[in-house]
Amino acid sequence: MKPIATHQSRCRAGVARGEITPPVGIYHRMWGAAVHDRSTGVHRPLTATALYLKSLNEDGPPAQVMIAVDHCLLWPTEMNQLLDSVSQATGLGRDSLVVFFSHTHAAGLMGLERKDLPGGELIEPYLAELAIKIAELVNEAQRQPVVANIVYGRGLCSLATHRDFYDLDRGYYVCGYNPSGEVDTTVVVGRITAESGELLATLVNYACHPTTLAWDNTLISPDYPGAMREVVEAVTHVPCLFIQGASGDVGPREGFVGDVEVADRNGRQLGYAALAAFEALPPVGNEFVYLGPVVSGATIGTWGYAPESEARIAQAAKWITHSKTISLAYRSDLPTKAELQQEELQFRAEEQAAIEQGDSERARDARAMIERTTRRMIRIAPLPAGDFYPYTILLWRMGDAIWIALDGEHYNWLQQVLRARFPQFTLIIGTLANGSKSWYLPTKDNYGLGLYQEEVSVLAEGCLEAVVEWTTIEIQKYVGLDS
Repeated sequence: MKPIATHQSRCRAGVARGEITPPVGIYHRMWGAAVHDRSTGVHRPLTATALYLKSLNEDGPPAQVMIAVDHCLLWPTEMNQLLDSVSQATGLGRDSLVVFFSHTHAAGLMGLERKDLPGGELIEPYLAELAIKIAELVNEAQRQPVVANIVYGRGLCSLATHRDFYDLDRGYYVCGYNPSGEVDTTVVVGRITAESGELLATLVNYACHPTTLAWDNTLISPDYPGAMREVVEAVTHVPCLFIQGASGDVGPREGFVGDVEVADRNGRQLGYAALAAFEALPPVGNEFVYLGPVVSGATIGTWGYAPESEARIAQAAKWITHSKTISLAYRSDLPTKAELQQEELQFRAEEQAAIEQGDSERARDARAMIERTTRRMIRIAPLPAGDFYPYTILLWRMGDAIWIALDGEHYNWLQQVLRARFPQFTLIIGTLANGSKSWYLPTKDNYGLGLYQEEVSVLAEGCLEAVVEWTTIEIQKYVGLDS
């Protein structure tokens, strides 16, 4: 009987955790339907966690630093400033830095274009402080990395649900819980230990929009990842690194509320699922083998752990880095800046008229549409000229795991297909890597339905499928060698 292999990575690792909570009163309005601008308090602190990983081969590829950050995302300008600052302060090239945003929608919207709005004056100094804190964490993580092992496993958690719901009464799609939709509920976990056996950190990779808290919430919050980490760290006593998966069409069943207890409940659900998967992780350097029959009341087939071969141990240290830039077509109907500015003026006039007529609901809706238009302008402003967007796929092979870092928000179908195609590996699929310049990538079947994700996308139908196919090709040709 073939042994059951333990998926693991051998490398050098260092980890550091710090708090990055913005000041109370900073601009906070993430939701178009919100009527507040400033945050009024803190539900849970926001954190950043730096995980430094490097090949055991001193002549191998440059180190990679995964930085898990409790924010929704940063716009391209703010993202580039952060990466430049951290690179300069740490001596690491920008190619070595990947920020994985948890994507909480309750941390505040840190766009410099909002500096003149209430609380906006605090954004620029906060971003400068954020860059300093993250650089300090990266320096701490890379200061004394140790030889380490990462053991991977999987669990399941029903927190994530499909969120493209067709409202039959109104005849259109809304972004909310769809009881008949299917999603990947896989929780990927990792246990990172030094050769001495000391636990250094844990990893949780899961796809679910942190949209528990919405327009009625005025508190700075990490949403469900905060309580998830609390549950895990209460048992492990080391930092838990959260990486958001492909959650473009996935969110919690109970969400879009103002009650922080719901966010904590959602987080505990994921935390307990992650801990269950941690408890099932095998010991480092062992595989599960069939030991043979034992005659009892029944003839029992016994299994147990046995040390892996030298070849398997060497494979766990395999380290390959690879990137591929592909051309993805823009949508043919992208609006121009002038068209969006005119649209904004119309909504502002509608808001003013509603205010004068005392129609608060209509005024709120108009204000929400102004916000939508503002974000559409932000989306198209930095796009490279031409008919195609240069989209980069980042891949790291670390032993039996392949880490995939992708810009944008992808439909959950992406990770379902990739995991089905590469069952011999543990796939860590991290989206919103260094932000979202390509925005949403729905499946081609979801274009033309009037979905929010299509409305705000900048790429043409079929681009998600192209990303999946190119990722498959690159893994097969370059990263999955000698698997």
